[in-house]
This record gives sequence, structure tokens and C-alpha cells, in this order.
Amino acid sequence: MSKIYHLDWPDRFPGAADCPVLIGCEESGTVRDAFLARGFDAWSCDRAPDRNGSNRHIRGDLRDQLGKGRWRLIIVAHPPCTRLCNSGVRWLSEPPTKLNPAHYTLDEIGAYELMDRDARLEFMWASLDEGARLFSDVWNADAEHVAAENPVMHRHAKERIENYEPAAQTVQPWWFGDPQFKGTGWYLRKLPNLVPTNKLKPPAKGTDEHKAWSLVHRAPPGPNRARDRSTFFPGMSEACADQWGRHVLGLPPAFELEMAA
Repeated sequence: MSKIYHLDWPDRFPGAADCPVLIGCEESGTVRDAFLARGFDAWSCDRAPDRNGSNRHIRGDLRDQLGKGRWRLIIVAHPPCTRLCNSGVRWLSEPPTKLNPAHYTLDEIGAYELMDRDARLEFMWASLDEGARLFSDVWNADAEHVAAENPVMHRHAKERIENYEPAAQTVQPWWFGDPQFKGTGWYLRKLPNLVPTNKLKPPAKGTDEHKAWSLVHRAPPGPNRARDRSTFFPGMSEACADQWGRHVLGLPPAFELEMAA
């Protein structure tokens, strides 16, 4: 285990109370609470209620918050990406026979079951358009700094996103002390790449420990699968709040302070 970056200065950042931060598509509060702990005026927003009943949560459509010019930093941790990512591009040529209940409502699932192949294909493309519109709205939001998480996108998604730029970096939870595999692509606007805080040594393939690190990918189907897969890991949440929080406020990175000490 090698520590190359520390998160110990200070608990509350000077000027953070006057810096509004919005964490979109989050109902767990993990990223929001990391910013709150550093003194930021941080809020989360999601269609679902806050998992822990926080009063720092806006329940509703994220897009209603993007054009108000209120936020200095917007982080969208888990926008719906089922139709945007490379792993789902196959459904745009041959639609699935049924929808995953983790991503669609019961009404959508029932209506889909009654569709013929052509109607299902049209539904898949319409879902792509909707997902691309949301990501595009996030990417072009009225905020000085933006971070949007998404896996690698296929070309149809890229073509639909205004001012599209490739992801700035792809990170792993185990770079930040969380023993899990889950590639996380960050699309960044006026923000630096995240620096690993606590890189762990990944276990060998085929071992029980490797399987335990792969729980996100091995999660069984069920009503909570999407929610559990989208919950942000605490180590990366702390790194986002510390590193991007410092950058937005114009504070020196923690590792520069350590070297100067």
C-alpha cells in the first residue's frame, strides 16, 4: 500500500461557506457530505428522496437546477448511462426482448412487452436521445466548473452531445483506498484530474479476494441493483471534495503543502 497524497489540511476550507456546490444524480449523499464536511454550501439532487432524509437534498429533475447560474461547481456522479455506454450499443441494432427493471418504470416495462421489434428499436433510440440530452445539459450547464461521470461512450452518443469532449481520465476506486474494481470516467471542465490518494495493490485474478473486489460487476439482478451500483465510494468522494474543492477556491493542493512543510 502506498500513500502519495494526503487529505489532512484543513477540515473546513476558508471561503467554502460562500461556494455553492451541486451534486446531481445522487440520493446517497456520499459526495455531498464530503463537501459539507469541508464547509461548502453543498446540495444533492435526484428524482428519488435522499436515502438518509437529509435536508440538503433537492428532489426533482436535475435539469431544473442547471441553468440558474447559482452553482460554482456541479458534479454529476451517476447520470443514467445505459444507452450511452459502449456495453449497450448492441441494443441499437437488435433490441432486447425485455427491459431491466433497475432502469425502467413498471409502466415502461409493461408497454415494452406489447411492442413489436420495430417499436422496441425505436424505443431504444429514443432512450439514447434522452440520455444524451441529459448529459449534454450537464456538460453545458451554467457553472464555472463541471465534472460529469460516465463510462466510455459509443459514437452515436458522442454525436448527440453538444460541445462533446473525451473523458479527461478514468480512475478506479482502489486508487483511493476502496477495495473495488469499477472504472469511472470523468469528463472535466476547468477542473484538474484527480490524483490517487491511497493506491491499493489489486488481488490476483481468480482469487476469492479478486471476486470480492468485483462485487459491483457481479451484483445480481434486482430492484436495488442500479442504486447499489451507482453509490459512490467514500475514498473517491473525499478526493473529489478535497482536490476539486481546493481548486475551485484557489487553495494549494494538499501535496504541495506537505512538500513545503
